[in-house]
Amino acid sequence: MNREQVMERLTEIFRDVFDDESIVLTVNTSAKDIEDWDSLEHINLIAAVEKAFRMRFTMKEVSGMKNVGEMADIVMARGKANR
Repeated sequence: MNREQVMERLTEIFRDVFDDESIVLTVNTSAKDIEDWDSLEHINLIAAVEKAFRMRFTMKEVSGMKNVGEMADIVMARGKANR
């Protein structure tokens, strides 16, 4: 998967987790951009991304992510986007 494909898949995941088909992600999208993105939904989101890409984020990665672009970068760096 290339970056565009990863972002498309992340968009699907975000729409499912937040139950909002109007979500359009960019690499700069962060929790402040999505109304329902609180700490509980963050846990649900991380779990959904891990399941979809068959990977696990480290605590350092989770706490250090500032936006969706950084999440996509981690997914791609792990090479798990190719599964």
